[in-house]
Amino acid sequence: MKNVNTKWIYLIILSIIWGSSFILIKKALLGLTPYQIGSLRNVLTGIILLAFGFNGLKTIKKSQWKWLCISGFLGSFFPAFLFAIAETEIDSSITSILNSLVPLNTILMGAAIFKIASTKRQFIGVIIGFIGTAILILKGSEINPNQNYFYASFIIISTLMYAANVNIIKRYLQNVKPLTIAAGNYVFIMLPAFIVLVFTDFFSESTYTSDLFWNAFLCVLILSVFGTALAKVLFNKVIQISTPVFATSVTYLMPIVALIWGLLDGEAFTLIQGIASIIILAGVYIANKKKA
Repeated sequence: MKNVNTKWIYLIILSIIWGSSFILIKKALLGLTPYQIGSLRNVLTGIILLAFGFNGLKTIKKSQWKWLCISGFLGSFFPAFLFAIAETEIDSSITSILNSLVPLNTILMGAAIFKIASTKRQFIGVIIGFIGTAILILKGSEINPNQNYFYASFIIISTLMYAANVNIIKRYLQNVKPLTIAAGNYVFIMLPAFIVLVFTDFFSESTYTSDLFWNAFLCVLILSVFGTALAKVLFNKVIQISTPVFATSVTYLMPIVALIWGLLDGEAFTLIQGIASIIILAGVYIANKKKA
């Protein structure tokens, strides 16, 4: 019973944190390039996680290090860049909606590659949630006809990476502490991220003397501390105390938070989008409702 209550609390917290991350990326793009945001986010997060989780690295088994490396690149390194690139052309709220493909990809990938079974109820719930997501996407394209939806492919690629990462953690890193998993990820990705940061001219005087730089830096800092470091630890914990499908259900709740931020920032929100959000919530409930 304790795990049941705890996983829902974590899910709500994660939906608020990650649902707010899209508007932070949008604001950061006013003063930084997508590549600067992605690399800076990875570097700052790595510093934080290794500061708190370094001692736990000694508990990692030799056979687990390769999975931590793969998990780090799929679950953190590449998506940090892909989301920032996507938001140069697509609204933050639409980006969060596209991210809702993660649960469906998790089920399909889990069954096909990792041999992690999902129930019929979970599959139905995911499909219902996906229908709600599709409505939001279609409505979003009507409201924003001039946006380049080719950039949506970057989010779709990220959802495949996230799905693989969730299944890897559940299959191969189940007994590793959540903070240790997160810190272990950044052992591998901090240096490549720093190298990318150097080649983006981040350290040139023209970058940090810009009027918009410090506001953008603050957005990335908040994103790194809460949206990546803290959220990764919580997410890893949710994966371990629940199922991959439940853990990725957070991506169905995130668009609701992101849409609220978008509304406050002047982005449109219609009645149909509200109905679609209710459909999404229904999908989450059905996917995670225990059989009587």
